[in-house]
Amino acid sequence: MIGMEILKPVVALLAWTMVMWVWMYATRIPAMTKAGIDAKNLVGGEGSSLRALLPDNVSWKADNYNHLHEAPTLFYAVALVLAITGTGDGLNTTIAWAYVALRVLHSIVQATWNRVAVRFALFALSSLALMALILHAGIAVFHAQG
Repeated sequence: MIGMEILKPVVALLAWTMVMWVWMYATRIPAMTKAGIDAKNLVGGEGSSLRALLPDNVSWKADNYNHLHEAPTLFYAVALVLAITGTGDGLNTTIAWAYVALRVLHSIVQATWNRVAVRFALFALSSLALMALILHAGIAVFHAQG
């Protein structure tokens, strides 16, 4: 089907988000146990309230998991627009794969050594890719009738 290739990077980023979810809990639960936090008796609160009680490198995974629910939501929306308009193949699919690769690299950097300058560069590059996709979607939608 024309334009549907862009859905492959969408599914890849969705899957990566679940990898980060597993990584987050695989490190957070043991860290909570080590810190003497009894999750069975916790009432209310937010994940952010654990920040002071857990090592930074454990919190970094949770931070990244949250980040994967921010700008990538725009990616999902624009990819669907491109698929629906039949313009999700070729260059747009290449840009979408670049976006996914940059977000995965951003996750790995943030979850491991968390160098802000590197994270920012990856985020900025991924944002440029996202802007290009949004521009292409705008062209497809607003010029579709012309």
